[in-house]
Amino acid sequence: MARAAEPPGIAAGINQIEGYLLLRGERDAARERARRLTGRLDWLTSAQRAEVERVYLQDQLAVTEQTLRTVVRRCEEMRAEYQEVYRTLRRRLLLACLLGAGALSGGLAAALTVR
Repeated sequence: MARAAEPPGIAAGINQIEGYLLLRGERDAARERARRLTGRLDWLTSAQRAEVERVYLQDQLAVTEQTLRTVVRRCEEMRAEYQEVYRTLRRRLLLACLLGAGALSGGLAAALTVR
């Protein structure tokens, strides 16, 4: 996650490293799940076992990739939604401050003219 004080290049590099480590961890976990699956199928030959593990790993990585793409897309959508809400709130706050300042100056002008 990028911090405000970091230059954009550093934040991007950290994100790439995090992504690599996440994918590496998922690949290792999928490989272990494949081994557990084929371990229960004791009738498989060594070649069949290796092929089942390869296909299972490939399928699991495809599912992981699709899931990550979905999460990234939703994060981008949410970021855009929150940025729009933030802009709207800023405009409202600015308007409220301007109206308040106007009312205050109007009240002050009225008080000065009454004297």
